[in-house]
Amino acid sequence: EDSQKRKVILVVAHPDDEAMFFSPTILYLTSKGHTVHILCLSTGNADGKGNVRKEELYHACSSLKVPRQHIKILDHPDLQDGFDNMWSSILIAKIIKEETASLGLDLLITFDSYGISGHRNHRDVHNGVCTFLCEDSQRGIEAWELLSTSIIRKYSGPMDLWLSALFASSSRGQMHCLLNEHPVKSFMAMAQHQSQWI
Repeated sequence: EDSQKRKVILVVAHPDDEAMFFSPTILYLTSKGHTVHILCLSTGNADGKGNVRKEELYHACSSLKVPRQHIKILDHPDLQDGFDNMWSSILIAKIIKEETASLGLDLLITFDSYGISGHRNHRDVHNGVCTFLCEDSQRGIEAWELLSTSIIRKYSGPMDLWLSALFASSSRGQMHCLLNEHPVKSFMAMAQHQSQWI
């Protein structure tokens, strides 16, 4: 296992993405002493609860051991939450470039091209990250994406663990399978997003 301490940025679309999709990754990285920053590209204001959702994100990140000063939440007019709102990959790439340069980051984590749930904003984040990574100056930054799975795998519970481990073991180091060693911590982080509990 690589003992080098990484400076990581997780790029998400909305408050609650970090807890719902990335909490095992965040918990793993922080437990190994890596520095984790979170860039949330919107306040999640589709239902007019943007200010509430920002505070929920700060509380969730506290549960995940990410300090408040390592969290940046944007409220850009061209990056507003919504299934019908298309986000510019060029704008996202520009924002990520500024963040990585100012913080000296070397690992970027985000959604894959489907965006886990298929949400347009998640897919746009992926496209923006790809645009950013295609620039010649970004060669020193490693990128990870969270792999979307089929609906059958999502709800197969422990059976999916075997499939994930199998895929990771045959990927020649290109894929990692992280077992959530702290499901209670993940639940506590998600519980902070009370505005999203229906």
